[in-house]
Amino acid sequence: MDFALNEEQQEFKARCRKFAREVIRPVAPQHDREESIPWETIKEARKQGFGGLEAIQRNASDPEGQMQVISAEEFHWGCAGIALAISGSGLAAAGIAASGTPEQMQRWVPECFGSGEEIKLGAYAVTEPQAGSDVKSLKTTARRDGDEWVLNGTKVFITNGGIADVHVVVATVDPALGTRGQASFVVPKGTPGLSQGKKETKLGIRASHTAEVVLEDCRIPVDCLLGGEEKLEKKLQRGREGKKSRGADALATFEITRPLVGASALGIAQAAYEWTLEYLDGQSEGGVPLLQSQRIQQTLADVATEIEAARLLVQRAAWMGRNGVPMTGGQGSMSKLKAGDVTMWATTTLMDLVGPYAQSTECPLEKWFRDAKIYQLFEGTAEIQRMVISRMQAREYAERLGYAAEVAEQAMKQEPVAA
Repeated sequence: MDFALNEEQQEFKARCRKFAREVIRPVAPQHDREESIPWETIKEARKQGFGGLEAIQRNASDPEGQMQVISAEEFHWGCAGIALAISGSGLAAAGIAASGTPEQMQRWVPECFGSGEEIKLGAYAVTEPQAGSDVKSLKTTARRDGDEWVLNGTKVFITNGGIADVHVVVATVDPALGTRGQASFVVPKGTPGLSQGKKETKLGIRASHTAEVVLEDCRIPVDCLLGGEEKLEKKLQRGREGKKSRGADALATFEITRPLVGASALGIAQAAYEWTLEYLDGQSEGGVPLLQSQRIQQTLADVATEIEAARLLVQRAAWMGRNGVPMTGGQGSMSKLKAGDVTMWATTTLMDLVGPYAQSTECPLEKWFRDAKIYQLFEGTAEIQRMVISRMQAREYAERLGYAAEVAEQAMKQEPVAA
């Protein structure tokens, strides 16, 4: 095992940090204050090969799966809201890649990003008013009507919701089958019946556009069903027969992106940690430099250790996902859970070290604290992650016991070996 970044990854990390420092951070306070979309930053990111098709191609050719988590952490070090504005279209692209045919991927993935000077956005619409992390309870429906599908429902807290050029919508086709009765659909911009509802005013990640997506008798062609009719019918039939399937489209997409969420959270924690070190350097208390105070040292050591531990979980999950290693023990959920909890704890702890100044809007910790909370909430709350991990661990343990019992039984049937 080699835990070190290779030369190419180190160079890429330096490029990402440079972009975050020189392009993202200077405009972050304004966009956070105004809750405005950082179009110029998105355009510059695409120009430099970040957050678009070039990034997808780079990530696909990375055998270790680390490039994507490196950029996620570094851009969130710059500003979480702007980082999400740059990368938010990737979730829609991942949804298309997870469920679509090769022809659909070729047609719609580029539409999530645009090309050249033209900036396009994608949105992945799953969450609903009464079904946040519980994807089996989605109420948005899809009904076949001749050569069209008709969608009805409301999605909430959708990144790029209502302004995206491509909305990937998860809807229920057969309510009796739960997640096995769901499908994903592409809804292009300007489709009659598609509209933006309430634009959310948020505690953190304020430079990222978040809004309701309203679908009212929204009609789309049959070829906008991701995966096609035959694939859907087979999935529904397996559900009706009670057979196991590979899982809901939404859950499959979230599994792909979960380590990225963990890496994103760690960017905030790392930024807060580095700033606090710089702030405390040169200050003293009772004539003793603060960085020599045993109390301060103990706290900073704990923060650094927790960040590094979470980063290793993220890197492992990203490697497993890229190399097709099954995360049967919940490794993807572990990475997101640990990183989100560490980031919320670290920003709070570092604010306590800094003292009253930390609550001022002039102090960067105040923003990082606000940005941190969402990473315990979206793409599955911390509570949901714990449920997923617990169930997968129990299933894996049962399978190990079953395998051990089978091996023991086979051994008993074998002829004794002569001494």
